[in-house]
Amino acid sequence: MAANWAERISAFSRSPSRFLSGTTAEAFLAELLRELRDDRASYSVKVLLLSPLCEHPTLLCPSDSVGEETALDLMSVFAQCPSKSVQFHCNLLLAITSVLICTSCVSNRSRASQDFLDQLLQLSQDTGDLQGDGALRSLRATACECLRELEACCPGLLSQRLELLGALRLKETSRIHQAYAGLHTLVLRNAVYQLAQETGAGADHLKALLGGNTSVAWEAEQDSDLMNNKDSSILSSLILGPMGTIPTLQTGPDCKELRSVLSSLLEESYLLTPQCQAALLHRLIEVVAMVPGVPPAIFRAQLLRLLGTSEVGLLHSTLLLKCAFTDSLFSAEDEAFILKRLVVLSQHPLLTTPEKLFYTDCLLHFPENRPISCGDGDESLPVLLTPRLASALLPTVFNDSATMLSRFNLLCLVYLEEEEEGEEEGKGLSYLYEHLTALLRIVENGGSREIVVTFFRAAFLFLLYFRHVERFSGGLTEKLCELYLRHTRLAPHLINLANQTQERLSESTWAVGFLRALQRVITEAPLAKLTIQDLSRHLKMLARVAEEGEIPQRSTLGFLSSVITASSSSLCVSGDWRLGNSVLGVCRRLLVHPTLDSLLNPLADILQHLAGRYGDTDIQDHARLYYTLLTTLSKEKLAGVLAQGASEGGRQVTKRTLSCIMAESEELTGVLTIHQTEKPIVKLVELDDSELREEKQTDRESDSSTDDTCPDEASAAVRTYRARFHHPDFPSEIALRYRLTYTEDHDPRFDQLFSIRLHFNLTDDHYEELGDISVPCLFRERTPPVVKLRLKPRRPYPTVLHASAIFTTQDGLSWHTILPDVHVSFQQTFTPLPAPTTWGTGGKLKVFEGLWDEICSESGEDGATSLFCCQLEEAALEALVEKHFLPYLISDPSHEEEEHKVLFFLPPRSHMLLKIRREEDAVHFDIATDNWQLLPHASSLLLTVTSSQEDR
Repeated sequence: MAANWAERISAFSRSPSRFLSGTTAEAFLAELLRELRDDRASYSVKVLLLSPLCEHPTLLCPSDSVGEETALDLMSVFAQCPSKSVQFHCNLLLAITSVLICTSCVSNRSRASQDFLDQLLQLSQDTGDLQGDGALRSLRATACECLRELEACCPGLLSQRLELLGALRLKETSRIHQAYAGLHTLVLRNAVYQLAQETGAGADHLKALLGGNTSVAWEAEQDSDLMNNKDSSILSSLILGPMGTIPTLQTGPDCKELRSVLSSLLEESYLLTPQCQAALLHRLIEVVAMVPGVPPAIFRAQLLRLLGTSEVGLLHSTLLLKCAFTDSLFSAEDEAFILKRLVVLSQHPLLTTPEKLFYTDCLLHFPENRPISCGDGDESLPVLLTPRLASALLPTVFNDSATMLSRFNLLCLVYLEEEEEGEEEGKGLSYLYEHLTALLRIVENGGSREIVVTFFRAAFLFLLYFRHVERFSGGLTEKLCELYLRHTRLAPHLINLANQTQERLSESTWAVGFLRALQRVITEAPLAKLTIQDLSRHLKMLARVAEEGEIPQRSTLGFLSSVITASSSSLCVSGDWRLGNSVLGVCRRLLVHPTLDSLLNPLADILQHLAGRYGDTDIQDHARLYYTLLTTLSKEKLAGVLAQGASEGGRQVTKRTLSCIMAESEELTGVLTIHQTEKPIVKLVELDDSELREEKQTDRESDSSTDDTCPDEASAAVRTYRARFHHPDFPSEIALRYRLTYTEDHDPRFDQLFSIRLHFNLTDDHYEELGDISVPCLFRERTPPVVKLRLKPRRPYPTVLHASAIFTTQDGLSWHTILPDVHVSFQQTFTPLPAPTTWGTGGKLKVFEGLWDEICSESGEDGATSLFCCQLEEAALEALVEKHFLPYLISDPSHEEEEHKVLFFLPPRSHMLLKIRREEDAVHFDIATDNWQLLPHASSLLLTVTSSQEDR
């Protein structure tokens, strides 16, 4: 029964909605409560049964009434359980708290909530374990945590119990003193905030509040006002800094009771963990900020400890203190010390990268005693952070990306202020530019995707601060143009850089000048060396250039004309739809360009040429339509039609937008663009095992290679096999098979899809770029077609492919949809040994032995061996080999042998060998590979397949 509950709870946790589709929440909840009341069930099972109520209380208790009834049932179980089951009691308290809070029973002041609060307070006061073994301390600690959660979700709930909570904190001397201190501090902060919101409240009210020890404040009118009328969300943080305002409680100097409580809490704070100390200081800072009668000097005794701390949370609390009280607590010497310490910590070699990034960010938002800037949240540097002090944080190419960008941003601000103060250009700005050009050279020489993104972010930061320094911004423009001509694949990054710069710096002309320079280098480049990929990227770039009304477009038109006329035998005749659509994209933008009058004739010639000679009917139709619009509509009407076509998307146009020439074709404006689906329409599903076996059998039958017989010696067989590497027919790719099918969402508009074009983008550089795949059609009522995806590995590692599709629906509209990511597992990169079929099993065994000896002899520098062990019965082992390794089995499975030999070939030239044998204590998987970087993936694979076999 316990195993059954474990499986059911696990299934519920994985997917609650799927689990509840086979039953109802009411029935499942009733089962849980019944089992919790059953004395025969073990406490470990009962703890497991509480997890659904802790994690998904609103699913099982959809209404307040159900939540209250459930809480009462759980409280009844709590009362009836023997005291020895402490862990179960603790989990019961957590479950009741989750149910009451999530079903709004606490905020609605239900009877169950009041009873539960009384019970929690009684548990927190039960100090009977002080003289015992302390087994019940965890129960009191849990009760305190539940009270703290209730107070956090319903501020002011325990405000009338401050004196009791303070007494309990002072009395507690065990390790759970921390829980009492956290609860007391939170209740104090919420109570003072609540009192500060009341009109006319003063010292007498504060004194009465601190001495209050009545029942839980359910009926208090001020609580009702706070919960129903006040914005309690402000309680998340009250520290607004020296320029902000917070509610204050005017008590005058007579608030010695509050000072006494605060001093007591601060004196004990060093006993808490660093995280709890930081939380306590945060709350107390807010209390002192709300009560001007308490001087900030009350924190001075803690400063010496805080200024020298190495804990991130406590240093953050120090900065919060400085933000709240500035020079009333911190001297100028303290400020200089903190600033220097932040600089040191930002580069400390023993700290982690996130910690160093945090300290760098603290420098950008440093709370000065007398701030000059009044910006809300804007990054600004403290006056004391001079270029000399900040020079310790100069970025280098050896920094990780996040650190490099953080330091680069900081130093840009430093040298920007230096320039604004009229100081002559020093080495600082030149260093930043040299650092940027060093990154550019790394990108130019084939840097990774991460370094490419880092470079363009750094370039954006540099332009953000120094676009007015002509010799640097102009030089960067030239270098970016040169970089683009060498690596046209960077076109999206360059377009994004221009877009972001133009958006953030609307007054700057750098983006327009950069696009004009790109137009010049593209149109002046020789066409003879232009590849199809380069042309596609050039067209995307020119389409972006055409959006700028300030840039003349004569050279763009000349480039388009040269491309489609001089290369008509390859471009127009080939009829590449994507390329033709890119050409039309440039033309479309030129149709709404401010200088269209001067572009009319050459643009019309280009459209007419495409309409008559391009090898794709869809492109011809669109070109013909654009030509008709260009030659028949005025510039104003043309701009209106194209602008509306872009904004209408897939919706049908109901008003007449064209002249009488287009009166019969009002829906054409919706056909001018490719529409985007709201949700994925199709997906790629991997074939099941039986389908894969059929496909692979077909491939093997089609393999008719005939070679000479295998050499007798294993080493000679390996040499002969390796000689095939250079043969043009040697396999260098893997073929993955998927079914293209519909997603679960049913939209009748997409029941019939035509001319589907699948496009794939890599997420890493482990594989060569993939070409597009065409699928003629997909009908919902027909068998989904099989799509063969050919991957050419550089390194045979697992990867993820981003997929998208363009298709046409029955009504003639073109659509673009994003497909769910395609996950390529390590096992999918396996192929059988590509040895000649005439070698047979004996020849493959010789290759296996030769490769094994070669790897184990350490003659190859990349070779490695390893051992994986697991517990498997003999039948389970045979089933595992047959299910996962049969196509790659070298030893004869029909004969009983002491070990199985498995050989995987992983294109382009890697091998992984397994010897599987049973020993007395376990099953041993001896692994050998000529590529040591495959070992982690091999271990992960074996762990997965053996675990699944053990579960059976």
